Amino acid sequence: MSLFGAISVSASGMEAQRIRAELITENLANADTTRTPQGGPYRRKDAVFTASPIEGSFAQTLAGFTAGAQQGVAVSQITVDDGEPERRYLPGHPDADPLGYVAFPKISPAEEMVNLMGASRGYEANVAAISSAKDMIARSIDLFR
Repeated sequence: MSLFGAISVSASGMEAQRIRAELITENLANADTTRTPQGGPYRRKDAVFTASPIEGSFAQTLAGFTAGAQQGVAVSQITVDDGEPERRYLPGHPDADPLGYVAFPKISPAEEMVNLMGASRGYEANVAAISSAKDMIARSIDLFR
């Protein structure tokens, strides 16, 4: 794998972690949303990662057929939690059912914060890998002077 290929792989990982972080922050922002345009409480969302070939020039594609294609990461789908919502007894709430229960999203802020830290660390790891590849390219150029 070339250094530029390593940068492409890390860039795809950064993009996937960015999408994951956006979904986590959306979950945190809507942790108490009891009414959505679709009806009912907000549903927790999560990203599903999958291996994805890195697109490049024709020469890189041809080399991929002989030496094994480079794999990056991509978000293959966004899942929505379809489990039962958490029900709380709040008889004065405008979204309460006839028995006085309100359906709230099943979102744990502590769990979402841990997930956000994981996404942040994954993003930082890819930034460090890109920085290392950039440094190696710069040192290689210095050797040719």
